[in-house]
Amino acid sequence: MSLLHLAIILPFVVAIIIPIIYKWTKKIHTGWLVLPVPIILFIYFLSFIPKTMNGSTVETFQWIPRYGINFTVVVDGLSLLFALLITGIGSLVVFYSIYYLGKNKERLNNFYAFLMIFMTAMLGVVLSDNLIVLYLFWELTSISSFLLIGYWYHRERSRYGARKSMMITVFGGLMMLGGFIMLHIMTDSFSIREILAASEAISQNALFIPAMILILLGAFTKSAQVPFHIWLPDAMEAPTPVSAYLHSATMVKAGIYVVARFTPLFALSPIWFWTIAIVGTTTLLWGSINATKKNDLKAILAYSTISQLGLIMTLLGIGAASLHFDNLSDDIYVLAIVAAVFHLFNHATFKGSLFMMVGIIDHETGTRDIRRLGGLCASCPLPQPLPLLVHLRWPDCLLLTVF
Repeated sequence: MSLLHLAIILPFVVAIIIPIIYKWTKKIHTGWLVLPVPIILFIYFLSFIPKTMNGSTVETFQWIPRYGINFTVVVDGLSLLFALLITGIGSLVVFYSIYYLGKNKERLNNFYAFLMIFMTAMLGVVLSDNLIVLYLFWELTSISSFLLIGYWYHRERSRYGARKSMMITVFGGLMMLGGFIMLHIMTDSFSIREILAASEAISQNALFIPAMILILLGAFTKSAQVPFHIWLPDAMEAPTPVSAYLHSATMVKAGIYVVARFTPLFALSPIWFWTIAIVGTTTLLWGSINATKKNDLKAILAYSTISQLGLIMTLLGIGAASLHFDNLSDDIYVLAIVAAVFHLFNHATFKGSLFMMVGIIDHETGTRDIRRLGGLCASCPLPQPLPLLVHLRWPDCLLLTVF
């Protein structure tokens, strides 16, 4: 097993250790023990940037070779971007949660164990080359997000949001599994690289369109596209660090990742372009309109997230337009994909920051209702934000400065 495999598994191992050592570490916030994990992984994945510029890195661990199921890890430009997002934003979220969650009031061993399991699941999704392994990590993201959303299980809304998100995303995952099996039937391989290489040969197969639709169902449910967007606003009942990590930077981007990964294969069909473009545009408009109707800051950010996910999905769809319209330049494909990937990184950065700032406001004022937050600056006699920061603890000031 290579270092790449160990990097994926490391957070899961830490998740197992946390409950064991928790009772001996009550004098220190558990977050300080967990924080080095995403930082180390972020630095490790940064080292792949020069290597990735010269080609992909592939490492294989033989798991069930008889059935073609091996734990093959591929680091290319797309997977590396997601790995850096998962570990980089994860580092900031863990640091933020140290001050957001009280050491004596919360079940910190559970929270950080669930968070580390989720990190492993997301790294597995974006780095796996084998379809079955990808699916296993995909469902692990649903399970771990269910645990994180329902972390405050004594609240009815938290339990409801957790159940709702799990039912919708697991349904989509099962549909996606059906699409993966169809791809295997057409190519006799579970390797994504081998399937993409055989795109021309299988594009005329009778199972090509059904496999595309099933995989899109999985991607749309995870990335909260209309009509599957209904789970995301209810998932905002989770603690703010969870919202910042899962619902702006990572989990909802898993569906975007799958669409981007399989675009070279399914973009050969015009159905791919029309489906993604129509669903993405509808999601963009629906999310943006509903965001203006909300009074809760987290609800505003939730619908804004849905809107931005629709925008990224639309850009990926437009990227395939040049393949089916003769009057469009091939440069449209490149520009649209570059814009989608750039905004994916851009959105993860600013939306995660906004969620954390909302958490600070909620933590210090006791409300997220914008109707009650009007005139907040009036408590600051100077035009600069400095007087507001005086009333916040130094970690809050640091986070507001950084973001």
